[in-house]
Amino acid sequence: MAYQPPSRTRFYRDKRNGKVMGICAGIADYTGFDISLVRITMIAAVFLSSGSILPVYFIAGWLVPEQPRELEGTDVQEREFWQSVRRSPARTARDIRLRLKDIDRRLADVESYVTTENRSLAREIEQLR
Repeated sequence: MAYQPPSRTRFYRDKRNGKVMGICAGIADYTGFDISLVRITMIAAVFLSSGSILPVYFIAGWLVPEQPRELEGTDVQEREFWQSVRRSPARTARDIRLRLKDIDRRLADVESYVTTENRSLAREIEQLR
């Protein structure tokens, strides 16, 4: 069976940043919310549900896989990118397409500037020699 890399769009529990089983830390990483906000919301949910949410929490702690080590070392920009992919894949794809079009346009401008007969550019090149 071939090795399949871990999915960056899947929900994992984050035991390294978590307090109890890493569910709140995993939710914070998955959604992009602050971990303190997720923990406070969880505590409020426990009190509002009279504790009936605790079995759900522990079942999730046993069923949800732990975050693979390969996904630990991501920088802030990469983490934000994958959170945006999870929120809206279509919008993320559109944003990437727009960025690539902008890069292509700028590259075409540079190519046009270099390939056209430009006397000032030729003078600058001659001065460098």
